[in-house]
Amino acid sequence: MKKRHRSKTRQKPDPEDGDAARDHAIRLLARREYARGELAMRLRQRGFSPDCAESVLDGLEERGYLSDERFAEIFVRTRIERGSGPLKIRAELGQRGVADEIIDRALAEADCDFGALAHRVRCRRFGETPPADFEDKARQARFLAQRGFRADDVRRSLDADLSELGIE
Repeated sequence: MKKRHRSKTRQKPDPEDGDAARDHAIRLLARREYARGELAMRLRQRGFSPDCAESVLDGLEERGYLSDERFAEIFVRTRIERGSGPLKIRAELGQRGVADEIIDRALAEADCDFGALAHRVRCRRFGETPPADFEDKARQARFLAQRGFRADDVRRSLDADLSELGIE
């Protein structure tokens, strides 16, 4: 069987070719979920006009192939599993063009105790023992803040008794 080699110079598509734009979008969606804004940017980068991209995305939404709600739900779940806090998740979804209402709903439906998650993330990184001094506490607080946890969740995870967090 012969291997097909991609040519180094990719032909630019006709900016108004809706069929080619739809085919490209479906190929991308076959790999993973995308937010509408993210997929629109990919189509424009590929050379399709903004009007053509929007038209194709409208059709994909009507058929149920594209959904910001579904994307946000999956995104929130995977980021929580990775140990990201709500501020970081919110920022990343916003960068991908997801509306604030959808982000709020996805975070609420995740039903995650971010204080307990912050504590688990801290323990995984620094161990079970609480910070020994102010410098150590500040370092751990910076780590959790960079992971996107709110100040009250960081404070709870550093100062809390484990039973307060529902962890035993």
